[in-house]
Amino acid sequence: MNQTDELLTRFLAAIEADEQVALVTVIEATGEYRAALGQRALVWADKTYGRLQLGSLEAEALQNVQQNLEIPKPKPLRYQRPHGQVTLFVDLHRRAPTLLIIGAGHVALPLAELGKLIEFKVVVVDDRPKYANPHRFPKADQVLAQPFTEMLREWPINRDTYIILVTRGHSHDVEALLEVIDSPAQYIGMIGSKRRVKAVFELLRQEQGLTPDQLSRVYAPIGLDIGAESPAEIAISIMAEIVNIYRTGRAVSLSDALKANRRLPLHPARV
Repeated sequence: MNQTDELLTRFLAAIEADEQVALVTVIEATGEYRAALGQRALVWADKTYGRLQLGSLEAEALQNVQQNLEIPKPKPLRYQRPHGQVTLFVDLHRRAPTLLIIGAGHVALPLAELGKLIEFKVVVVDDRPKYANPHRFPKADQVLAQPFTEMLREWPINRDTYIILVTRGHSHDVEALLEVIDSPAQYIGMIGSKRRVKAVFELLRQEQGLTPDQLSRVYAPIGLDIGAESPAEIAISIMAEIVNIYRTGRAVSLSDALKANRRLPLHPARV
């Protein structure tokens, strides 16, 4: 097997293993870099395979690719040097995003359905086996009947993790937030009324010493400002907010709307 075949075989294996990996190709090379045209390399966050034949530019270029692995759609990387020009095309395979639903109550049911519908990996956790079981969540990838703290300490949270707190009480929200607030998760959202959210945040500030910057990561109250009422509508609101973040949309989150106007009602239909 030649190097090109080996490189493509490793790329396909990485995709099969759902690894975050980039296939980098030199699509433009002039001057002293002309021999690099068409060269390819694989780049992970912690390793590389193959060479681009860019001489002294090689290390810088591969490091730049690694720095761009978390960007949804990396742009071509261009380098202009006195002795030539290089353009790299980055074909990125992103990990499948994970929807981590903490709590298995009535809102979690449509959340799991919607998460699978938009091709997220769906994981549901609750400390009550009566609620956290595959019969209630047949489409979820994993359903875990475990204590929240224990599960969150062991789960490999990364930038492709979207965490939704829909627990049955603010004490569980507190213990879950303490585990994930400093994690690399792309999204942390917490369901609850304005009063519940305020109570949880005050407790975390006063008793746990969390800072305003830490708490600003939490989308709470959760979802987009669409006036959702029923569990299904609330789930749509939450998933719309997650898609908005995942796709870098421009919709306004309810939490941001409330920061601008604390008197804004959560349920405008009741006003």
